[in-house]
Amino acid sequence: MPADSDRRGAMFGVAAYTMWGLFPLYWPLLRPAGALEILAHRIVWSLVAMVAMLAVRRHWSWVGMLARQPRKLLLLTAAAVLVSLNWGIYIYAVNNREVVETALGYFINPLVSVLFGVLILRERLRPGQWIAVGVAIVAVILLTVDYGRPPWIALLLATSFGTYGLIKKTLGLGPVESLTVETLVLFLPALGYLVHLQRHGLGSFGREGAAHLLLLIGSGPITALPLLYFGAAAIRIPLTVLGLLQYIAPTLQFLCGVAITHEPMPVNRWIGFSIIWLALAIFTGDALRAHRKTRRL
Repeated sequence: MPADSDRRGAMFGVAAYTMWGLFPLYWPLLRPAGALEILAHRIVWSLVAMVAMLAVRRHWSWVGMLARQPRKLLLLTAAAVLVSLNWGIYIYAVNNREVVETALGYFINPLVSVLFGVLILRERLRPGQWIAVGVAIVAVILLTVDYGRPPWIALLLATSFGTYGLIKKTLGLGPVESLTVETLVLFLPALGYLVHLQRHGLGSFGREGAAHLLLLIGSGPITALPLLYFGAAAIRIPLTVLGLLQYIAPTLQFLCGVAITHEPMPVNRWIGFSIIWLALAIFTGDALRAHRKTRRL
């Protein structure tokens, strides 16, 4: 039975990260809607999807407990702001053919999370982790020279999602419950923005045909579905395996940018990405060694 559970968990994990990795193919379908309009629709329809899921599961007992914890509500509000920032930057980047740079952001995200652990949680890094972080910094410097600017999109995606993850780590709340509150916090501003667009003839909802309307509504379910798969994977497989699976998403994003949107990849950029991949190999190898050592002990 445990082996069967592990297989199912791995399948759920692969499904979640594959869906996240293929998001760059979805957002361009929503043109001519702009990034802010798409973001607002994603928030509104994600809340609808989350409430529907909770209604089917009849899972509401957590609401009363959470209402009596103002600190958690404040942290969830901060998480809502961060996730909306992350989503907005990502949608903007994808729709402006910066998919490769978004992939870079999610490649370096695990290393940013490690740095946050040191700077905020006062965790101690192993030598292998320090080497991985140092190699990644070299790669970012090289890519800064190649782009002619710091890779702001990648850095903002990595830091916003890393901070979001840090907050979620302290909350101890399930992913569905957490995202329900986060989208609820953002719901009124998002809905108000959409109403404003429609009233002034600037919104695309219902004005670009039935297919476009359904794609906008679909932004909610496609946000919720990988999250459910991720939650199912997290309770079935070790975190080390989940940590390895997380590289599926940025790898697919990178392939989308290079093979589908044909973004330029000069030699220096290939070298920079290769150094990032070397840093991730060092980081992952160190994590696996530490995991084996812990299991032996």
